[in-house]
Amino acid sequence: MEVTTSQLKRCDLVKATGRIDSNTAPQLADTFKAINDAGRFKIVFDMSGVEFISSAGLRAMIDTQKTCKRWNRGQMVLAGVSPRIHDAMELVGFIPLFVFFDDAAEAVGTF
Repeated sequence: MEVTTSQLKRCDLVKATGRIDSNTAPQLADTFKAINDAGRFKIVFDMSGVEFISSAGLRAMIDTQKTCKRWNRGQMVLAGVSPRIHDAMELVGFIPLFVFFDDAAEAVGTF
């Protein structure tokens, strides 16, 4: 998995490509934590290049969402989620916890 981050005017854009599994999820969690530790809580997570996500990756996303939403500071929105990953998230009941967008540009525009 490869993770790139961009600090934009109103939010941070995190783009992941490849597989998010138990080996790579800690790297993703550290990326999100670094953004939150810097006092930024509006995150767009571009998942258009993600092929697979394990429970460890989903846990990192949920932990980040909780941190971002605490005290109404912001939220993490998802962009470019493939139908396969969307179905997996629906299966575990995560759909109501996130806002989904077709592409990152649309998601960034909401902040």
